[in-house]
Amino acid sequence: MSAIRDALRDLPEAVFADLLESDDEYVLVVDLPGATAETTDVRFEDGRLSIEGRREKSTPDGFRYVREDRSLFLDADIPLPPDADGDAASAALDRGVLEVTLPKRTTGATRQIPIGDDADEAGA
Repeated sequence: MSAIRDALRDLPEAVFADLLESDDEYVLVVDLPGATAETTDVRFEDGRLSIEGRREKSTPDGFRYVREDRSLFLDADIPLPPDADGDAASAALDRGVLEVTLPKRTTGATRQIPIGDDADEAGA
């Protein structure tokens, strides 16, 4: 899990992110002020979570920027823990807060494996 922690530490200082873990899932919470579902893209590929978020801002008539410190774009590539199931992930964006829920793969699940009879197969 240290790879995901390192990736979160490497995000720009203006990006705030939290990682939560329960017995069943991970939840990644990323602040994307001004971003909407239409301007945000979240993808899972090769054990990594890719987040691209864009914020649109307008300038009132008659004004121009003298100083602009608020970033317009986030492009983050975050490695996931090996037990995170990216195929079953879900995401929601509410008031500029992105929550990505990643269930954990179940391990240790058991199922009965039928055993065929070689004699039956030979006579068939």
